[in-house]
Amino acid sequence: MKLLVTGGAGFIGSNFIHYWLAKYPADEIINLDLLTYAGNPDNLKDIENDARYEFVHGDITDASLVASLVSKVDLIVHFAAESHVDRSIKDSADFIKTNVEGTRVLLEAAKNKGGVRFHHISTDEVFGALAFGAPKFNETTPYDPRSPYSASKAASDHLVRAYYHTYKLPVTISNCSNNYGPYQYPEKLIPLFVTNLLEGKKVPVYGAGANVRDWIHVDDHNRGVDLIIQRGKIGETYCLGGNNEKSNLEITRLILELMGQGEEMIEYVADRPGHDLRYAIDFTKAKEDLGWQPEIDFREGIARTLAWYKDQTAWWRKLKA
Repeated sequence: MKLLVTGGAGFIGSNFIHYWLAKYPADEIINLDLLTYAGNPDNLKDIENDARYEFVHGDITDASLVASLVSKVDLIVHFAAESHVDRSIKDSADFIKTNVEGTRVLLEAAKNKGGVRFHHISTDEVFGALAFGAPKFNETTPYDPRSPYSASKAASDHLVRAYYHTYKLPVTISNCSNNYGPYQYPEKLIPLFVTNLLEGKKVPVYGAGANVRDWIHVDDHNRGVDLIIQRGKIGETYCLGGNNEKSNLEITRLILELMGQGEEMIEYVADRPGHDLRYAIDFTKAKEDLGWQPEIDFREGIARTLAWYKDQTAWWRKLKA
């Protein structure tokens, strides 16, 4: 099989490419990435000369380029997205262009080729926020996005479903919780905190650090995506969660503990506008239909992630500079 992976130089996409080529050595991958600030060719340096792998520097909103690439493949796995909430609050334009228009261009190319299998990567943020004690998000939770980022992802999800219903395009969607692991751009919470501490800097915690997220290791996420591609029902959505609800302050304290630092390294900062209180995913459907559940213990996964960033100083220093 030949795959088109969009955004494959980013955090989750690059981990997916490594995962897929290791598991399916006979397959080939074309990686289409614009290499914005979060796209990093160094994430895939070890396979850049692999005959099964081709990198294409380009924009998913470039209809002619996308059509030419889609004509060569059997499957599209769509990771490419602007994904940082704070950046979307400052300026939403790139989020609408990439996440909405880019998804439309890809869907149109898949439709025009006769119906290329299309898997769309989304987020739990499209569901809005949960109160403490409220039931977790699942596939039937109404959409209620709270930031320009999550609104743009919600719009892309709706487009994917529309192409399934209108054109019978063979699509699936996954909504995942917060990912962590290697190759994550150091503006995100875990790599930011780890690299700050390695530089002797404090870690910035929004508000009182009470906001809760459900954390999933990127390898567990990509294994779920694989199972959806192999076994998922066309037209269906699957929620992938880590079963690890942690407050930002809990995460901060765990990182400090594992790095031998004290709470004097915490710097409390003004809360983010519209900061969602809690996200959590019920992955019962994925477990029952696909046999999937997260396997990586959270403390072990965090320890492995910290060790990776300690070993890859050159990788993240270049980005933070």
